[in-house]
Amino acid sequence: MLSQSDNELITRVGAGTPAGELFRQYWLPVLLSSELPGPDCEPSRTRILGEDLIAFRDSSGRAALVANACPHRGASMFFGRNEEDGLRCVYHGWKFDVAGNCVDMPNEPAESNFKHKIRLTAYPCHEVSGVIWTYMGSRKTPPPFAQLAWTLVDEAHTVGTKITEDCNWVQVLEGDLDTAHASFLHFRGKPGGVKQLLEHEQGPFVDLLFTEHGFTKAARREVPDNKYYWRVYQFIMPCFVLLPATGSSVSYRVAVPMDDEHTMFWNGTYSPTRPVTDDERRRPGTTGYCEYLPPSTQALGKWRYATTADNNYLRDFAAERSGELFSGIPPVKPQDIAMTESMGPINDRTKEHLGTTDAAIIQMRRLVLHAAKALRATGTVPTGVDNPEVQAVHSATLMLSRDVDWIAASKDALQAKPGQPLATAV
Repeated sequence: MLSQSDNELITRVGAGTPAGELFRQYWLPVLLSSELPGPDCEPSRTRILGEDLIAFRDSSGRAALVANACPHRGASMFFGRNEEDGLRCVYHGWKFDVAGNCVDMPNEPAESNFKHKIRLTAYPCHEVSGVIWTYMGSRKTPPPFAQLAWTLVDEAHTVGTKITEDCNWVQVLEGDLDTAHASFLHFRGKPGGVKQLLEHEQGPFVDLLFTEHGFTKAARREVPDNKYYWRVYQFIMPCFVLLPATGSSVSYRVAVPMDDEHTMFWNGTYSPTRPVTDDERRRPGTTGYCEYLPPSTQALGKWRYATTADNNYLRDFAAERSGELFSGIPPVKPQDIAMTESMGPINDRTKEHLGTTDAAIIQMRRLVLHAAKALRATGTVPTGVDNPEVQAVHSATLMLSRDVDWIAASKDALQAKPGQPLATAV
């Protein structure tokens, strides 16, 4: 469990909060490139780290992210005219470029230099592999861009999408670090299978290797022929997870806080050795066989699954009783969302009781809390900010004899080098 003070510290992400300032050290994904389909397209509302922002693409095709409120009288820049390399507030005509500079102030005298004293808050953007990233920290020159494995491959080798979740970012991240729940929550089968699951599932042995990027987690299960089956995950500070590699691809997850009670969950796939397939391009947008609700233009009204708390996530009691679905909820992501949202907007971790398979969750909290406190107390820059090369790692699946060390066996394959094939047992 966590103390009340630590639970507050890790979950609150607004400007000036320890966790919020920690996140502001890193480059974070904020939009799919397709959300700004072309130069001078319609602006888009978004929210990240408790800030309401407006995204637009200027006449030169550059992506921009600026404050919602015009610095003149606070009108929303969402209604701004996107024209001639800038966004012009329609209230009084003040116009701003992608860097937030006021480039025109038509309601002031021509001889006035007032426009040179006014800025619209703007955050630098970097676009790669179909995703627009932003840096929201205080540095005038942003840190080097992230070197996460899916940002290092050709755009044809990766695909991703987003899902809005109504809960704190820590709950979403913990779900992706939790190995043991998959056997139960995501179980599909026949009635006898449920009985066998409950009688024989022992949960995996979890081993952790602490690294410069965060940690590597290996979940071990016993299999025939005197072997162990290892599923190797990666946690990369502060909110990135690689699920175990399968075949020649890896699924990545990112839990980006929109505010204290809402998370933008990024779900994607990449391959270091081949383009993603048509099936892989379909799956991220329909994870769990669930469709999106029609989007609104509001920041919290987009990227929402049709399985919601209001319809009990389409829980099917007949499928649950028959054993077809252990939870009765359509697989897979809706099942995860149901569990994390059911904890409430912010889980009270002072009341929890963690077990041995929760080792990765415990260590993630320790790393984030330590980094946030060190940044607040001494200004210590967290890992991966100025040395993003440590983020360049893969995950793996391994079938090894029981006398083989999984760390030694996977060391080379876990480095994300150009064209580096994945280590996969299945």
